[in-house]
Amino acid sequence: MNTSYNKYDSIEKLIFDEGLKISSLVFDFSKDKMFIHLNKNLTLIVRLSLYKGLKKANPESLTNFAVIANGTGIHWPELDEDLSLKGFFRDFLRQHVGGDHKELVIA
Repeated sequence: MNTSYNKYDSIEKLIFDEGLKISSLVFDFSKDKMFIHLNKNLTLIVRLSLYKGLKKANPESLTNFAVIANGTGIHWPELDEDLSLKGFFRDFLRQHVGGDHKELVIA
């Protein structure tokens, strides 16, 4: 039996191994979207209304954020809200694997 210890879960390992970091954040309030640009020419598009702390926030509070945790998290000081790349990936998987989807396309 292999008893080696892995200090990261699989999502954290992916983020660490690929060196993924948040490079910028852009909002489209009219479409309830947050565009999280990553350093590997990737963009995560997230609905603001999915997150209770962001859902009712005004644009001024939302645009007052800091990238934290060596580029893997976002902190909104006025909202006392923190979100992470790990959480975004986990939420994506829950939505797409846990639903009625018959196939998940990775291109």
